[in-house]
Amino acid sequence: MVGKCNFCFKLKKGKILFIDSTHPSLPDELEKDGFQCDFFPDYGYDEILHFIDRYIGIVVRNRVGINQKLIEKATRLKFIARVGAGMENIDCEFAVEKGITCINAPEGNRDAVGEQAVGMLLNLFNHLLWVDQEVRNGIWRREENRGMELGGKTVGIIGYGNTGSAFARKLIGFDAEVIAYDKYKKNYSDEFVRETDLNELFEKTDVLSLHVPLTEETLFMVDASFISRFKKKIFIINTSRGKVLKTADLVNLIDSGKVSGACLDVLEYEGITFENLETADLPVAFSKLIKMDQVILSPHIAGLTQESNYKLAKVILEKIRALQL
Repeated sequence: MVGKCNFCFKLKKGKILFIDSTHPSLPDELEKDGFQCDFFPDYGYDEILHFIDRYIGIVVRNRVGINQKLIEKATRLKFIARVGAGMENIDCEFAVEKGITCINAPEGNRDAVGEQAVGMLLNLFNHLLWVDQEVRNGIWRREENRGMELGGKTVGIIGYGNTGSAFARKLIGFDAEVIAYDKYKKNYSDEFVRETDLNELFEKTDVLSLHVPLTEETLFMVDASFISRFKKKIFIINTSRGKVLKTADLVNLIDSGKVSGACLDVLEYEGITFENLETADLPVAFSKLIKMDQVILSPHIAGLTQESNYKLAKVILEKIRALQL
Protein backbone atom coordinates (compact mmCIF):
# COMPACT_ATOMS: atom_id res chain seq x y z
CA MET A 1 0.00 0.00 0.00
CA VAL A 2 2.81 2.43 0.89
CA GLY A 3 4.56 1.67 -2.39
CA LYS A 4 1.38 2.33 -4.32
CA CYS A 5 0.90 5.70 -2.63
CA ASN A 6 4.46 6.72 -3.42
CA PHE A 7 3.91 5.79 -7.06
CA CYS A 8 0.74 7.89 -7.19
CA PHE A 9 2.62 10.79 -5.65
CA LYS A 10 5.27 10.58 -8.34
CA LEU A 11 2.68 10.65 -11.09
CA LYS A 12 1.19 13.84 -9.68
CA LYS A 13 4.53 15.67 -9.88
CA GLY A 14 4.55 15.78 -13.67
CA LYS A 15 7.11 15.47 -16.45
CA ILE A 16 10.18 17.63 -17.14
CA LEU A 17 11.79 17.78 -20.58
CA PHE A 18 15.56 18.16 -20.75
CA ILE A 19 16.31 19.75 -24.13
CA ASP A 20 20.06 19.82 -23.41
CA SER A 21 22.36 17.56 -21.48
CA THR A 22 23.31 18.70 -17.99
CA HIS A 23 25.05 17.31 -14.93
CA PRO A 24 23.34 14.00 -14.10
CA SER A 25 22.69 15.09 -10.53
CA LEU A 26 19.90 17.41 -11.73
CA PRO A 27 17.60 14.81 -13.32
CA ASP A 28 18.58 12.28 -10.65
CA GLU A 29 17.51 14.58 -7.82
CA LEU A 30 14.35 15.69 -9.61
CA GLU A 31 13.31 12.08 -10.10
CA LYS A 32 13.89 11.48 -6.39
CA ASP A 33 11.52 14.43 -5.81
CA GLY A 34 8.86 12.66 -7.85
CA PHE A 35 9.22 14.11 -11.35
CA GLN A 36 9.66 12.14 -14.55
CA CYS A 37 12.63 13.47 -16.53
CA ASP A 38 12.84 12.87 -20.28
CA PHE A 39 15.74 13.67 -22.61
CA PHE A 40 15.64 13.22 -26.38
CA PRO A 41 19.11 14.25 -27.61
CA ASP A 42 18.37 13.56 -31.29
CA TYR A 43 15.15 15.58 -31.42
CA GLY A 44 15.16 19.06 -32.89
CA TYR A 45 12.78 21.97 -32.52
CA ASP A 46 10.08 20.56 -34.81
CA GLU A 47 9.95 17.21 -33.03
CA ILE A 48 9.84 18.84 -29.61
CA LEU A 49 6.99 21.07 -30.76
CA HIS A 50 4.77 18.03 -31.27
CA PHE A 51 4.93 16.73 -27.69
CA ILE A 52 5.87 19.75 -25.55
CA ASP A 53 2.29 19.91 -24.24
CA ARG A 54 3.02 16.87 -22.04
CA TYR A 55 5.52 18.72 -19.83
CA ILE A 56 5.27 21.00 -16.83
CA GLY A 57 8.93 22.01 -17.06
CA ILE A 58 11.69 22.55 -19.61
CA VAL A 59 15.39 22.47 -18.80
CA VAL A 60 17.44 24.02 -21.58
CA ARG A 61 20.97 25.24 -22.13
CA ASN A 62 21.69 26.31 -25.71
CA ARG A 63 20.60 23.70 -28.24
CA VAL A 64 17.05 24.94 -28.93
CA GLY A 65 15.60 28.43 -28.55
CA ILE A 66 12.34 28.67 -26.60
CA ASN A 67 10.20 31.00 -28.67
CA GLN A 68 6.57 32.14 -28.59
CA LYS A 69 5.35 29.34 -30.84
CA LEU A 70 6.82 26.62 -28.62
CA ILE A 71 5.53 28.29 -25.45
CA GLU A 72 2.01 28.47 -26.88
CA LYS A 73 2.12 24.74 -27.57
CA ALA A 74 3.32 24.01 -24.02
CA THR A 75 -0.10 24.24 -22.43
CA ARG A 76 0.92 22.55 -19.15
CA LEU A 77 4.18 24.40 -18.72
CA LYS A 78 4.97 25.88 -15.31
CA PHE A 79 8.66 26.71 -15.62
CA ILE A 80 11.55 27.10 -18.06
CA ALA A 81 14.99 26.64 -16.52
CA ARG A 82 18.16 27.66 -18.34
CA VAL A 83 21.32 25.96 -17.12
CA GLY A 84 23.37 29.12 -17.51
CA ALA A 85 23.13 32.86 -17.03
CA GLY A 86 21.84 34.67 -20.12
CA MET A 87 18.20 34.24 -21.10
CA GLU A 88 18.11 35.75 -24.58
CA ASN A 89 17.42 32.39 -26.24
CA ILE A 90 14.13 32.27 -24.28
CA ASP A 91 11.15 34.55 -24.85
CA CYS A 92 10.85 35.27 -21.12
CA GLU A 93 8.42 38.15 -21.52
CA PHE A 94 5.89 35.99 -23.34
CA ALA A 95 6.46 33.10 -20.94
CA VAL A 96 5.73 35.29 -17.93
CA GLU A 97 2.55 36.55 -19.62
CA LYS A 98 1.48 32.91 -19.78
CA GLY A 99 2.17 32.44 -16.06
CA ILE A 100 5.38 30.48 -16.65
CA THR A 101 8.32 31.02 -14.30
CA CYS A 102 11.71 31.54 -15.94
CA ILE A 103 14.78 30.37 -14.02
CA ASN A 104 18.50 30.76 -14.68
CA ALA A 105 21.70 30.07 -12.73
CA PRO A 106 24.23 32.90 -12.97
CA GLU A 107 25.51 31.92 -9.53
CA GLY A 108 26.66 28.56 -10.88
CA ASN A 109 29.33 29.61 -13.36
CA ARG A 110 30.45 33.00 -12.06
CA ASP A 111 33.75 31.67 -10.70
CA ALA A 112 34.51 29.91 -13.97
CA VAL A 113 33.93 33.13 -15.94
CA GLY A 114 36.01 35.18 -13.50
CA GLU A 115 38.92 32.77 -13.70
CA GLN A 116 38.93 32.64 -17.49
CA ALA A 117 38.84 36.42 -17.73
CA VAL A 118 41.98 36.58 -15.58
CA GLY A 119 43.61 33.74 -17.50
CA MET A 120 43.00 35.29 -20.90
CA LEU A 121 44.31 38.65 -19.73
CA LEU A 122 47.53 37.20 -18.31
CA ASN A 123 47.97 35.18 -21.48
CA LEU A 124 47.64 38.33 -23.57
CA PHE A 125 49.93 40.41 -21.37
CA ASN A 126 52.68 37.78 -21.51
CA HIS A 127 52.24 36.70 -25.16
CA LEU A 128 51.84 33.10 -24.05
CA LEU A 129 49.66 32.03 -26.94
CA TRP A 130 52.19 32.74 -29.64
CA VAL A 131 55.50 32.30 -27.71
CA ASP A 132 54.42 28.72 -27.01
CA GLN A 133 54.21 28.15 -30.76
CA GLU A 134 57.52 29.92 -31.35
CA VAL A 135 59.37 27.68 -28.88
CA ARG A 136 57.75 24.57 -30.35
CA ASN A 137 59.13 25.69 -33.72
CA GLY A 138 62.65 26.33 -32.45
CA ILE A 139 62.26 30.11 -32.19
CA TRP A 140 63.76 31.60 -29.01
CA ARG A 141 62.90 35.30 -28.77
CA ARG A 142 63.10 36.85 -25.34
CA GLU A 143 63.43 40.62 -25.67
CA GLU A 144 60.85 40.72 -28.46
CA ASN A 145 58.37 38.98 -26.16
CA ARG A 146 58.83 41.14 -23.09
CA GLY A 147 55.44 41.19 -21.36
CA MET A 148 53.69 43.52 -18.95
CA GLU A 149 52.34 43.25 -15.42
CA LEU A 150 48.81 43.67 -14.19
CA GLY A 151 50.07 45.31 -10.99
CA GLY A 152 49.70 49.08 -10.97
CA LYS A 153 47.04 49.10 -13.64
CA THR A 154 43.38 50.03 -13.28
CA VAL A 155 40.82 47.40 -14.21
CA GLY A 156 37.42 48.88 -15.02
CA ILE A 157 34.41 46.58 -14.82
CA ILE A 158 31.06 47.37 -16.41
CA GLY A 159 28.28 45.34 -14.80
CA TYR A 160 28.80 44.28 -11.21
CA GLY A 161 26.57 41.24 -10.95
CA ASN A 162 27.59 37.63 -10.52
CA THR A 163 30.44 37.45 -13.03
CA GLY A 164 31.64 41.04 -12.60
CA SER A 165 32.00 40.59 -8.85
CA ALA A 166 33.62 37.16 -9.30
CA PHE A 167 36.20 38.67 -11.66
CA ALA A 168 36.97 41.40 -9.11
CA ARG A 169 37.54 38.80 -6.39
CA LYS A 170 39.95 36.88 -8.64
CA LEU A 171 42.08 40.02 -9.07
CA ILE A 172 43.01 40.18 -5.39
CA GLY A 173 46.78 39.75 -5.10
CA PHE A 174 47.66 41.35 -8.44
CA ASP A 175 48.10 44.85 -6.94
CA ALA A 176 45.73 46.36 -9.49
CA GLU A 177 43.13 49.01 -8.76
CA VAL A 178 39.70 47.58 -9.50
CA ILE A 179 36.77 49.92 -10.14
CA ALA A 180 33.28 49.08 -11.34
CA TYR A 181 30.30 50.84 -12.85
CA ASP A 182 26.79 49.38 -12.72
CA LYS A 183 23.84 51.51 -13.78
CA TYR A 184 21.42 49.46 -11.70
CA LYS A 185 23.36 48.87 -8.46
CA LYS A 186 24.60 51.12 -5.67
CA ASN A 187 26.75 50.87 -2.54
CA TYR A 188 28.71 47.76 -3.47
CA SER A 189 32.25 48.96 -2.72
CA ASP A 190 34.19 46.44 -0.65
CA GLU A 191 37.71 45.03 -0.29
CA PHE A 192 37.59 43.78 -3.90
CA VAL A 193 36.26 46.78 -5.80
CA ARG A 194 35.48 50.47 -5.61
CA GLU A 195 32.18 51.68 -7.03
CA THR A 196 32.56 54.48 -9.54
CA ASP A 197 30.81 56.39 -12.31
CA LEU A 198 31.38 56.37 -16.04
CA ASN A 199 33.46 59.54 -15.99
CA GLU A 200 36.09 58.02 -13.71
CA LEU A 201 35.92 54.74 -15.62
CA PHE A 202 36.76 56.58 -18.85
CA GLU A 203 39.50 58.57 -17.10
CA LYS A 204 41.40 55.79 -15.33
CA THR A 205 40.81 52.42 -17.01
CA ASP A 206 43.67 50.41 -18.50
CA VAL A 207 41.72 47.14 -18.82
CA LEU A 208 37.98 47.16 -19.53
CA SER A 209 36.01 44.01 -18.67
CA LEU A 210 32.38 43.61 -19.79
CA HIS A 211 29.88 41.75 -17.59
CA VAL A 212 26.43 42.84 -18.76
CA PRO A 213 23.47 40.90 -20.18
CA LEU A 214 22.42 41.39 -23.76
CA THR A 215 19.43 43.73 -23.85
CA GLU A 216 18.17 46.48 -26.14
CA GLU A 217 20.18 48.87 -23.97
CA THR A 218 23.48 46.97 -24.20
CA LEU A 219 23.24 45.90 -27.86
CA PHE A 220 26.51 47.17 -29.41
CA MET A 221 26.93 49.46 -26.41
CA VAL A 222 30.70 49.26 -26.77
CA ASP A 223 31.36 50.80 -30.17
CA ALA A 224 33.82 53.34 -31.59
CA SER A 225 32.05 56.25 -29.95
CA PHE A 226 32.04 54.58 -26.55
CA ILE A 227 35.68 53.46 -26.69
CA SER A 228 36.85 56.89 -27.87
CA ARG A 229 35.80 58.28 -24.48
CA PHE A 230 38.57 56.39 -22.67
CA LYS A 231 41.55 58.61 -21.93
CA LYS A 232 44.15 55.83 -22.19
CA LYS A 233 44.77 53.05 -24.63
CA ILE A 234 42.87 50.10 -23.26
CA PHE A 235 42.65 46.33 -23.33
CA ILE A 236 39.15 44.86 -23.60
CA ILE A 237 37.82 41.62 -22.12
CA ASN A 238 34.40 40.37 -23.16
CA THR A 239 33.00 37.28 -21.43
CA SER A 240 29.40 38.54 -21.48
CA ARG A 241 27.67 38.49 -24.87
CA GLY A 242 29.15 39.02 -28.31
CA LYS A 243 26.69 41.64 -29.47
CA VAL A 244 27.60 43.96 -26.59
CA LEU A 245 30.78 44.81 -28.54
CA LYS A 246 30.87 46.01 -32.16
CA THR A 247 33.53 43.88 -33.81
CA ALA A 248 34.17 46.10 -36.82
CA ASP A 249 34.85 49.06 -34.53
CA LEU A 250 37.10 46.94 -32.31
CA VAL A 251 39.20 45.85 -35.30
CA ASN A 252 39.57 49.44 -36.51
CA LEU A 253 40.55 50.65 -33.06
CA ILE A 254 43.16 47.92 -32.68
CA ASP A 255 44.58 48.96 -36.03
CA SER A 256 44.67 52.61 -34.92
CA GLY A 257 46.30 51.75 -31.57
CA LYS A 258 43.44 53.00 -29.38
CA VAL A 259 42.79 49.41 -28.25
CA SER A 260 45.96 47.55 -27.33
CA GLY A 261 44.41 44.11 -27.35
CA ALA A 262 41.29 42.08 -26.65
CA CYS A 263 40.26 38.85 -24.93
CA LEU A 264 37.00 37.60 -26.43
CA ASP A 265 35.18 34.53 -25.22
CA VAL A 266 32.08 35.65 -27.11
CA LEU A 267 31.52 37.02 -30.60
CA GLU A 268 28.72 39.00 -32.17
CA TYR A 269 28.49 36.39 -34.93
CA GLU A 270 27.32 33.56 -32.66
CA GLY A 271 24.01 31.91 -33.47
CA ILE A 272 21.02 32.40 -31.17
CA THR A 273 21.83 29.13 -29.38
CA PHE A 274 25.55 30.08 -28.96
CA GLU A 275 26.57 26.66 -30.30
CA ASN A 276 28.24 27.88 -33.48
CA LEU A 277 29.10 30.89 -35.60
CA GLU A 278 26.74 32.07 -38.31
CA THR A 279 29.37 31.19 -40.89
CA ALA A 280 27.38 32.26 -43.93
CA ASP A 281 27.35 35.85 -42.72
CA LEU A 282 30.87 36.31 -41.36
CA PRO A 283 32.07 39.77 -42.46
CA VAL A 284 35.48 41.16 -43.33
CA ALA A 285 35.93 42.35 -39.74
CA PHE A 286 35.98 38.77 -38.49
CA SER A 287 38.60 37.78 -41.07
CA LYS A 288 40.80 40.59 -39.78
CA LEU A 289 40.11 39.79 -36.13
CA ILE A 290 41.29 36.18 -36.32
CA LYS A 291 44.62 37.26 -37.82
CA MET A 292 45.47 39.70 -35.02
CA ASP A 293 48.18 38.72 -32.51
CA GLN A 294 46.69 41.24 -30.06
CA VAL A 295 43.50 39.18 -29.77
CA ILE A 296 42.79 35.96 -27.86
CA LEU A 297 39.62 34.05 -28.73
CA SER A 298 37.70 31.17 -27.19
CA PRO A 299 34.36 29.57 -28.21
CA HIS A 300 32.02 30.84 -25.47
CA ILE A 301 33.48 28.48 -22.88
CA ALA A 302 34.31 30.81 -19.99
CA GLY A 303 31.41 29.44 -17.96
CA LEU A 304 32.05 25.81 -18.91
CA THR A 305 34.21 23.99 -16.38
CA GLN A 306 33.93 20.60 -14.73
CA GLU A 307 32.98 22.35 -11.50
CA SER A 308 30.47 24.78 -12.99
CA ASN A 309 28.63 21.89 -14.63
CA TYR A 310 27.72 20.62 -11.18
CA LYS A 311 27.20 24.07 -9.63
CA LEU A 312 24.77 25.11 -12.36
CA ALA A 313 22.73 21.95 -11.85
CA LYS A 314 22.67 22.51 -8.11
CA VAL A 315 21.40 26.08 -8.45
CA ILE A 316 18.68 25.04 -10.92
CA LEU A 317 17.60 22.21 -8.61
CA GLU A 318 17.26 24.58 -5.65
CA LYS A 319 15.22 27.05 -7.69
CA ILE A 320 12.88 24.37 -9.05
CA ARG A 321 12.36 23.03 -5.54
CA ALA A 322 11.56 26.55 -4.35
CA LEU A 323 8.62 26.64 -6.78
CA GLN A 324 6.93 23.97 -4.62
CA LEU A 325 5.27 22.28 -7.58
